[in-house]
Amino acid sequence: MCVKQVAVLGDEVEFTADERDVDPDYLDYALNEWDTYATEEALRLCEAAADGEVVVVSVGPEDAEEAMRRCLAMGADRGIRVDSDAWLDPIQVARALAEVVRAENPDLVFAGVQSADAVQAATGTALAELLDLPRVAVVTKIELGDGNATVNRELEGGVLDVVEVDTPALLTIQTGINEPRYATLRAIKQAEEKEIDVRQPGDLGEPAYQVKKMFVPPKGEGAEMLNGSAADVAQKIKEIVEEHTG
Repeated sequence: MCVKQVAVLGDEVEFTADERDVDPDYLDYALNEWDTYATEEALRLCEAAADGEVVVVSVGPEDAEEAMRRCLAMGADRGIRVDSDAWLDPIQVARALAEVVRAENPDLVFAGVQSADAVQAATGTALAELLDLPRVAVVTKIELGDGNATVNRELEGGVLDVVEVDTPALLTIQTGINEPRYATLRAIKQAEEKEIDVRQPGDLGEPAYQVKKMFVPPKGEGAEMLNGSAADVAQKIKEIVEEHTG
């Protein structure tokens, strides 16, 4: 179960001196919402089978263990954190996760569809490719079989696609697949006492992109409505892009 501690932006925002990130004083942190549902689904499958374990894996600094311990309080068995204080893009995160997943050799790999802060939905897909696993994205229902799983995946417009996938496989879980449980006070205290296995990352490669600058965009005069045929609108969009990009 791959999880992430996400940054939650408040009503006010200030940027760091280099203008490449949000000042941490203006951020709160929490377990990614999609990962909450994914953890709950993993727990339910193990409980239904009366077998197996749920291993929570995350990439980040020591502070990321707070989100991991919420999963442990829900009932996850173990936690593994790949230590990294550096900013990583989704592909680098996937490379860090891949080393741990290979060593664990799981029957299923879960991840949330996306993270609430980056909203890229890239890590799960990249991880499946690195592990050479079949994957199904935006999963809303899972039925395990013998060496396979039948899953519902959500498409645009409310359409559902039913897919049978061989296992091991990687599934990215959509919100609403279940109702995540609340951890009891006793479970929370027990989770605080559990030791999280900390590992060092291998070669993560160069980042696929870099943030050059963050800023609050100036307020304009409002939207400009483009009228005409599709060709006329496309031509106008082309002119606007060229005007603003030089």
